Amino acid sequence: MKKFNIKLMTVALVGMGLSSCQKSFDPKSYAPPLDIGGYTSANAVASSNLVAHWSFDNNLIDSVSNTAGTATGTTFNEGVKGDALQGALNSYVLTTPSSAVTGVTSFTTTEWINTPPPSTGILGLFSLVNTTTFWGNLEIFVENGSTNDNGKLRIHISNGVDDKTFSVDNVTNLFNKWVNIGVSYDETSSTCKLYVNGSRVAQANVSGLSGPLHFNNTGKIVFGCVQFMTTPSQTSATGQQSWASYLTGKLDEVRIYNKALTDQEINAIVKLEGRGK
Repeated sequence: MKKFNIKLMTVALVGMGLSSCQKSFDPKSYAPPLDIGGYTSANAVASSNLVAHWSFDNNLIDSVSNTAGTATGTTFNEGVKGDALQGALNSYVLTTPSSAVTGVTSFTTTEWINTPPPSTGILGLFSLVNTTTFWGNLEIFVENGSTNDNGKLRIHISNGVDDKTFSVDNVTNLFNKWVNIGVSYDETSSTCKLYVNGSRVAQANVSGLSGPLHFNNTGKIVFGCVQFMTTPSQTSATGQQSWASYLTGKLDEVRIYNKALTDQEINAIVKLEGRGK
């Protein structure tokens, strides 16, 4: 009888030992990889057309050209994916664009912002400088008077002679949370498009803007204000203006492509980045 009990105890102890060695079941380890539109990461979308990408993960480096920018007053903060650029009054970043950026004839830009609405002047988000004109070769900003019920986005695009404006009003829910803004221009159709959170909200053929783009007198790229609000101004055409201000919120995951991406491609980028991919 004692021998039988000893055998039972031995079997029980061995079973307990085996159980303790087994890994706990993790359902996530058996889940298929996230796949949106056939992509598992934002970097995989139109990768051959990506000409610049600033992740702002505690650095100011364009990961495509490996060029670092220079900060004036900006810091880093929690982003939609990793870190983000934190703006402030009188603060901005300057960086040198690659020839792949300055030579685009069509383009797409995507970027995340999380900022209060403008209170003291327009909020400059991105500028590809033209060193001799009032507005840059490509200038994206939020207009004065914008609210969460009526966001006003302005995109100035140079046609090689002067700049033309793609204006979109009545964009809702732009402020105080993470929002992705995408802009594209297609030289084949001469069409400008605006995307918010991966959905197309406006498109137009802007008078005087057609065919391939030709940027002239290209200077720096500016993040956080329009080109004439830096010290000194990036253009000889003007200096600081009282009706213009700075991005005091956050900017993250800025991408530039050398073609007009499809609706599906932009939607995939936004959804993947929003999930940290």
